[in-house]
This record gives sequence, C-alpha cells and structure tokens, in this order.
Amino acid sequence: MPQNLTKLYNYAKNIHHFIKLSYLCTPMKTRILIGLFLPLVFLLSSCDPYQKLLKSSDYELKLAKAKEYYNNGACEKAIPLFEELMSVYKGTRDVENMYYYYAYAHYCNHDYVLASHYFKSFVDYYPRSNNAENASYMIGFCEYQMSPKASLDQEDTKKAIEGLQLYINQYPTGTRVDEANKLMDELRAKLEQKAYDAAILYYNVRNYKSAATSFKNLLIEFPDTKEQEEVMFLIVKSYHLLALNSIDSKKEERYQQAANSYLEFIDKYPKSKYLREAERMYNSSQLFLKQQKS
Repeated sequence: MPQNLTKLYNYAKNIHHFIKLSYLCTPMKTRILIGLFLPLVFLLSSCDPYQKLLKSSDYELKLAKAKEYYNNGACEKAIPLFEELMSVYKGTRDVENMYYYYAYAHYCNHDYVLASHYFKSFVDYYPRSNNAENASYMIGFCEYQMSPKASLDQEDTKKAIEGLQLYINQYPTGTRVDEANKLMDELRAKLEQKAYDAAILYYNVRNYKSAATSFKNLLIEFPDTKEQEEVMFLIVKSYHLLALNSIDSKKEERYQQAANSYLEFIDKYPKSKYLREAERMYNSSQLFLKQQKS
C-alpha cells in the first residue's frame, strides 16, 4: 500500500477508535477530533495535484496549466498561477500576454470590478499591444455587466457608458464599435426609464412642481425618447394641477406655464390622443389668465 494511503488508513482507524470511546466528555472529544482531523486534512491537501502545482518551480508547466484552467473555465485556479508567473517573468515580453490572460481570468470569474481594473492597467502598460483595443472595449463591457435594473442606482450604468464611449473615441473604426453602440443604446434606455419612473413617482404623489421639472429634464437628456408625446402632455397636466393647488399669489405664473406648455405640445402633436384633455386644461388656464387681466 502506498505510504500516503497507509497513513490515511491509520488515521481512519484512530478516528474509529475515538468514536467508540463514548465515556469521554464533549470538550475532550472536540480537542481530540481537531487533533485527528488536522493531519488528515493536511495529507489530503498534499495529495491534491493543484496544490502540488502551486508549490512547483516548473514555471513552463505552470503557464501551460494556467492557460488550460482558463480555457476550461476553471478561472479561480488560473488566477493564482498567473499572479505568480507575472512576478517571475517581470521585465520580460512574456508578461504582456500573461497580464491579458490575468484580466480575462477575473472576467471569467465574474469579478467585473477587478477585471475592469486590470483591463485598464493593461491598456496603460501596453498601449501599443495588439490586444489594447479589445482590452479598452472590455473596460466598458465589465462596467456594463455591473449595470443594475432601472429601479436601482445607475452609477455603474453611467460608468459603463463612459467606458464604452471612451473606447469608441479611441478606436472610431474599431472592430467592436457597432457592439459598443448597441450596448450604449441599451444603457441609455435604462437611464431614460429611471428618469421616467422618477418623474411619474413625483406625479403620483402629487408633487407636481417636481414632476414638471423632471419631465422637462427627461426631454432635455433624452430628446429622442419614444415617450415624448406622453411626457409633453404630462408637463401640461403637471403645471395645470400645480396651478390648481397653488396659493393665489402663485396661480397666475403657473397657469401661464401650463398654457405655454400646451402650445409647445400642440405644435409638436396637433393630432395627439391627449388633445381633448390638453385643450380642456388650456382653456381653463386661459380663462383664469383673462380674469386676472380684467
């Protein structure tokens, strides 16, 4: 029987013998179990091929295995190997390729924060590399992977847009420009949805002043929004409801805002499905304004 297996067998016998000693108190059992299992764990780990590889000084083998682990999706095993190899080969041409693998290994491991960081470092260290363009794209793409749903904070979404835009600026004819533009459209749509939801929330809780401001800002930030007709109508309605619920000293100003918003809306959408309700609010606003002048 191989020496390691013999040792394991002997440890197993000792543990079995311990279990039979039922008269021992619990604290003593715990101490003995720890004493028996720690060497067992050590022996098992020493038999692990990966642990042996980590302790090996055969760096060519380590590099081959690191790439093998990466290609097979076992990136958590590839990362420590690439870390050591980059230190060993520091100052040589080989490090560039290792660093690129290292960044991708973090991406493969779904650690997008570190992946984005290392792709950026790669671009900084090797700006003339053949892989620099793709690494630049991956900075923004990692941020894209961290972008949450529209109802949550959108800081990562904004970072992703900045990263992808930077890639496009640096490589306007790059191989992944079309892909980057599609991702940016998706990210902007998420920001638009966030802005729309916030404005609707203000409207629903009857904070009409904030609602009107938020709807107007939405049109400024997203002038091509598909919801433009509805948003422009809601600006009219928000100002009108704001005027209705205002103190007398504020009414004239706010009815005028409602009337002006209506004229902008009707100029853009003369056949809108909201036309009848919008006209009713405009007429109401005009009637109040005429009464103020008389």
